[in-house]
Amino acid sequence: AGSSSFTMWTDVQDYFPGYTIINRGFGGSTLQDLIRYAEVVIFPYEPRQIVIYCGENDVAYSETMSGEMVSKLFILLFNDIRTELPDVKVTYISMKPSPSRWHMADRMQAGNKLIREFLDTQKNTSFVNVWDDMLGPDKNPDPSLFIEDMLHMNAKGYAIWQKKIKPELVK
Repeated sequence: AGSSSFTMWTDVQDYFPGYTIINRGFGGSTLQDLIRYAEVVIFPYEPRQIVIYCGENDVAYSETMSGEMVSKLFILLFNDIRTELPDVKVTYISMKPSPSRWHMADRMQAGNKLIREFLDTQKNTSFVNVWDDMLGPDKNPDPSLFIEDMLHMNAKGYAIWQKKIKPELVK
């Protein structure tokens, strides 16, 4: 569940053979959207695991959206999931370092850090850090991982995600 980084991963099933993937990403979504639509987008499928990529749009839509605010929204979503599906594994994929949003990096990294710290205190969860592997040697986003808009990834970017996500998937 999450934003366009999932929506645009149209061949996600090819990256994870042997797993049943239900891609419930929708373009432009925020954590508030996932909270609002969880009963439609997440819960009806009774998943064994929920993999979430969301938060980047929250930061992008408002300069006043801090990393702390993103983490609080994630915790609201997490608590909704735990209420409805108490035993499901919840995996959060860190916000990525997109070249077109690099000026927001501090807020995204702060959100990633707080979400990771929260998940470290919860059972049956994992945090997937894609941030570091998407940086070049100069510690800036690697533009070769993105399509022309410098926001959405190409196959090379998704290959990094696959490598990082697969060890966290429920067998």
